[in-house]
Amino acid sequence: MAGHSQFKNIMHRKGRQDAARSKLFSKLAREITVAAKEGGPDPDGNPRLRLAIQAAKGQSMPKDNIERAVSKASGGDAESYEEVRYEGYGPGGVALMVEALTDNRNRTAGAVRSYFTKNGGALGESGSVAFMFDRVGEIVYPPSAGDADTVLEAAIEAGADDVTSDADAHLIQTAFEDLGAVAKALEAALGEAQSVRAVWKPQTLTPVDKDKAETLMKLIAALDDDDDVQNVYANYDVDEATLEQLSAA
Repeated sequence: MAGHSQFKNIMHRKGRQDAARSKLFSKLAREITVAAKEGGPDPDGNPRLRLAIQAAKGQSMPKDNIERAVSKASGGDAESYEEVRYEGYGPGGVALMVEALTDNRNRTAGAVRSYFTKNGGALGESGSVAFMFDRVGEIVYPPSAGDADTVLEAAIEAGADDVTSDADAHLIQTAFEDLGAVAKALEAALGEAQSVRAVWKPQTLTPVDKDKAETLMKLIAALDDDDDVQNVYANYDVDEATLEQLSAA
């Protein structure tokens, strides 16, 4: 159980309200459009698009929205987005990795820098914290996929590296380059996953006290609320009671 709770500690995303869900769908659609524009509209021949669609399905994004995002890639008016990654430190010395898709690098860079500055952090140079994270594949299945032994057996057969199961979910980790193949094998064995994505996993976690955690969560929330920001990863370790208290505030 601790392993899954710890992994949930890595990435924070607000999603309790309809507005937040709409924002999430918008970000998922942007990734689908960029993936389709980059590698073509056929997910069977475009691994990035296939993963983007799986991620969207895992968040219950309507099929029409997904198809519209794919179609948009072939339209002449499709925006041109640039992938940008920002790195920096937050309160308590927590390392953060911020992934963005933007059509205006200056706008996004200025906004991200201001979030760090206003919330006790500092934006760093490229590579300043990346060495503290590993790029890995993450596949999540709901408890209904089977018991821990069933999922573990399927994961081993599929070539996964690690499995953590608790009452909330089965978390399967793979090498980044194996994510597509492992996800496909698991889908054949267990059905469609709840989510399939590449993530930045911290090599070690940084303990953060309650006061620093409150400011840190404000920083992460501000980053996550930005339309250009796709994902935020951080190596913080905050106890579950504090996280629940802050999320309820």
